[in-house]
Amino acid sequence: MTISSAIQAAQSGLRITSLKADVVATNVSNSTTAGYVRRSLVVAENVLGGSSAGVKSVGISRAGNEALSAERRSLGSDLSQADLFASTWNTISARVGNTADGSGLFGLFSNFESALSNLAISPESGSDMAATLQAASSLVNEFNALSDFATNLRAETDHEIGIGVDTVNAALKGIEDINGKLARVDRTSGQAAALIDERGRLLDQVSEYLPIQTVPRQSGGIDIVTQEGVYLLQTNAKQIEFTPSTVFGPSQTLAGGGLSGLTVAGIPITPGASSYGAVSSGMFGALFTLRDSDLPAFSDQLDTLAGDLIARLSDDSIDPTKAPGAQGLFVDSDGSGDPGLAGRLALNPAIDPDQGGSMWRLRDGIGAVSEGPSGNATTLQNMLDAITTVRPMNSGGFQGSYSSSELLAQFASTTGQKRISHEAIVSSASSQYTIMAEAEVSETGVNVDQQMQDLLIIEQSYAANARVIEIASNMIDRLMEI
Repeated sequence: MTISSAIQAAQSGLRITSLKADVVATNVSNSTTAGYVRRSLVVAENVLGGSSAGVKSVGISRAGNEALSAERRSLGSDLSQADLFASTWNTISARVGNTADGSGLFGLFSNFESALSNLAISPESGSDMAATLQAASSLVNEFNALSDFATNLRAETDHEIGIGVDTVNAALKGIEDINGKLARVDRTSGQAAALIDERGRLLDQVSEYLPIQTVPRQSGGIDIVTQEGVYLLQTNAKQIEFTPSTVFGPSQTLAGGGLSGLTVAGIPITPGASSYGAVSSGMFGALFTLRDSDLPAFSDQLDTLAGDLIARLSDDSIDPTKAPGAQGLFVDSDGSGDPGLAGRLALNPAIDPDQGGSMWRLRDGIGAVSEGPSGNATTLQNMLDAITTVRPMNSGGFQGSYSSSELLAQFASTTGQKRISHEAIVSSASSQYTIMAEAEVSETGVNVDQQMQDLLIIEQSYAANARVIEIASNMIDRLMEI
């Protein structure tokens, strides 16, 4: 090797070590950046005129592992769905209350039952009568509030679906743009690596809402297809269609046309639909299940509870002053009997002073025209017997025989069990996702300690090349002195 070729080789070594140091610095600075994949410099021998002329850089390589990333995204879709179910049912369970501490709907009914029992013992007591009326009013208000709560949750899920659709459509358009840029740049460059990282982050956004698969193209781009086989991006991004609703109630359903589903190029992908393209997981899976199944079932159970109270206390044998077939202490405010009964539950105007009624009719009967004997507890005892009697039930998801308090306890227990069930599912899904995410990071992420070791090797390589140049320079100086 001549002195000039040695200097040339050493100079190329210095350039390469400088580039390697830049790559290491980039890796370390992005060690905590979500979606960043470790880079490394690809080096090859530089041959000029059939002779070695040092080394050269031939590009930047990414440590990406598409198989691990795809599996992690699939598990991420499942985790997003499970997490949304768990958080929603935790909210519902907390709002309903439980039997352990006597809170929520069960607690208010217990207060009403206790107040009615006290009044039956001392029917002449004005304070007990007022307490019973107040307890009944609080129970009604809670039924109304829970009905509104369920309706508002449905509205929120529909709104979240709309936000999700906008997010996914924007991400798909972003991936389409990145595909175009990758087709115009050197795919071994640092620019291409940054574009692929950004595309990975957008894929993560899409997979959070629905599970997807990617199909690589020769140009460096990708197509995106749902696990059910519906293309979301095929050269061009396709638009997911959804129309948010402005009205929510028992009559607004997907099947009835009152609520919107999801379509892509005319293909229905709504979770739970009979279409082959129906999405099976992700946040869309949870949101549609909540909006179209879980929350309507919750409202139906509330209506069943309200209807049971009305029916028990409207029995003609309880109050001889009441017109046959008329409603008793609790009434359906519009008398329609349509879904949404819990939201229409009200006190009978005849006993409610706020509606022009008289409180003493609690004791003397709905149809009484004047106060009766203050010590007559017959109607009150009949009412108490009606709510404590065990009756068969096969409606609204309830099967068995219950008293009113047992039915309300079953309702509270059911919501608690759903919360516990979904928490167990999210715990399992989270564990699986964590394992896969850690496996991906161990292979594609930045290990700062390892990068520091690499930097030491780079430093030694830089010093060695600099030493070669120094020695060659000394040799040239010596030759010039001869």
